[in-house]
Amino acid sequence: MSSASTSGAKAPRMRIRELLPDLHLGNYKPGPLNSLTDVPGVKVHTQEIFADNGFVNTGVTSILPREDWFDTACYSGIFKFNGSGEMTGSHWINETGLLHTPIVLTNSFAVGAAYQGIYEYTLKKQGTTKGKVDWFLLPVVAETFDGYMNDLTQFAVKPEHIVHGLENVSSGRVREGNVGGGTGMLCHYFKGGTGSSSRIVEGYDIKGEPKSYTMAALVQANYGKKSDLRISGVPVGRVLAADDAKAAEADTAVKAAQEELVQEKNRKDGSIIVILATDAPLHPTQLQRIAKRATVGLARVGGQGHNPSGDIFLAFSTGNEIPVLKDRKAYDPWKPTPVNIDVVNDSSINGLFEAAADATEEAIYNALCMAEDMVGNQGHFIEALPLERLKEIMTKYMLVSE
Repeated sequence: MSSASTSGAKAPRMRIRELLPDLHLGNYKPGPLNSLTDVPGVKVHTQEIFADNGFVNTGVTSILPREDWFDTACYSGIFKFNGSGEMTGSHWINETGLLHTPIVLTNSFAVGAAYQGIYEYTLKKQGTTKGKVDWFLLPVVAETFDGYMNDLTQFAVKPEHIVHGLENVSSGRVREGNVGGGTGMLCHYFKGGTGSSSRIVEGYDIKGEPKSYTMAALVQANYGKKSDLRISGVPVGRVLAADDAKAAEADTAVKAAQEELVQEKNRKDGSIIVILATDAPLHPTQLQRIAKRATVGLARVGGQGHNPSGDIFLAFSTGNEIPVLKDRKAYDPWKPTPVNIDVVNDSSINGLFEAAADATEEAIYNALCMAEDMVGNQGHFIEALPLERLKEIMTKYMLVSE
């Protein structure tokens, strides 16, 4: 495998706010990076895996929820909008509300390698020697299907890629587009992939003093029909589909390529994984409710939750530190022992709900706008969302609206 990308941009790619600075994207300001890593302590790494013949186009996104994730859990919650997909470790999260593992996003055929890789990384991190594992861990690995652009039969993702990713996470802005687990993904019949965004919600701390909280999203977007695509309510997909129809009338090769893609997507629509992170102190049931709000953001862009789509969302909070393996010998499993936690009052949670939806929506836009054209498995070509055409459509609509 080589590290050289097979994709090439027709024009400079940019995030949605750069392309359309006047676009209304909700009532809350983004964080300084407008990325999942705006939540303090959250770190991410993205890596791509390519083959010299262009048939392998895949990758891995690695997320650490907090620095001390092994000993200290985050409260978490999961929502399944449609279940034609996989997120390992979900049973334990639903059982306890605890996340104390890295999160890895990759392709459908790489779940096993990613699962093993998390264990190998943890063994190395903990200095565990042969025959002496005395800790409990259920890795969280989520996937979407990249088989149109990536030769899944090559099983290109290996456990060592996971170890490398987890050893190199950073608090910098998450790379977007054809990167990480999103390398070979499609979205609304355009090149999709990885996207991220964040929001700042003003509130109060436990003492009643003003405090800002961050809500952030990372998506691996691989779903949707072109005609369903909407941006800030504008039916962009229908306009672009009409453009395609005109192009197909003039070129039979273009028509054939369009029909092949439509047939592929009708057979296996794709999926979306959404990871939501916040530093607001929320308990597991509240985080399940936060995860549900990713559906609102997805629906705004045009996600329908079709039958063969795996739309699975996980939300976690770094707002409390829940000891799991740390000082575990100090706890008697037969004697209930409380821990001190802060919890947001449910009556004051609406801003976080809105921020979760808004961040998810913009993260999908960023995945589309930052992705580039790609030639992939068996010569399949997928076009990136045409930004200049998008700008024309949105400018016309906003002028009409005014």
